[in-house]
Amino acid sequence: MLFNVPNLLTFARILMIPLVIGVFYFPESWMTGWQKNVTATALFTAAAVTDWLDGYLARKLNQMSAFGEFLDPVADKLMVASALIVLVWLDRLDPLIGIIIIGREIAISALREWMARIGEAKSVAVNFLGKIKTISQMIAIPLLLFHDVVLGINAQRVGTYLIWLAALLTLISMLYYLKLAAPGVERTLTGLTQGRRRP
Repeated sequence: MLFNVPNLLTFARILMIPLVIGVFYFPESWMTGWQKNVTATALFTAAAVTDWLDGYLARKLNQMSAFGEFLDPVADKLMVASALIVLVWLDRLDPLIGIIIIGREIAISALREWMARIGEAKSVAVNFLGKIKTISQMIAIPLLLFHDVVLGINAQRVGTYLIWLAALLTLISMLYYLKLAAPGVERTLTGLTQGRRRP
């Protein structure tokens, strides 16, 4: 199941990450600034589409696997984190936003790992608020990469509004996940304390 179709799409998404970053290092004699923006936007958008497609195909082809369930969120986080770092470097994104979103992803990933170890994984499963946050940033990032006017819409301005919304939802969803995890954490700590008190 390692090299089934959904997993290959996820691998392809990971391979697109250095391409999204790399185009901005090309000299102007190779690509103009506008061409770099369009190429990076197209690559990121294609990667975002594979994020939906690999999950759909895994269910449709009955090719869901433990490795795929592990790799898919890792690919998503790498893709988003890399794009945010590039946008900060290009001075198109406030560094605070990058810190909030990337920091939250690291914190929640660690929380989910720990909750899985204590048998409480379901309490911090992805919820609707997290999905809205993901949609906001998946729309915002291509707009910020494009960084131009399209159909009379200022992509940079709209992308900035959406990424701030994503950052706000990031904080709210993190607090929500921590609240959901609190009972499990309390039970675990209580069990550890009681175990230490036993003769």
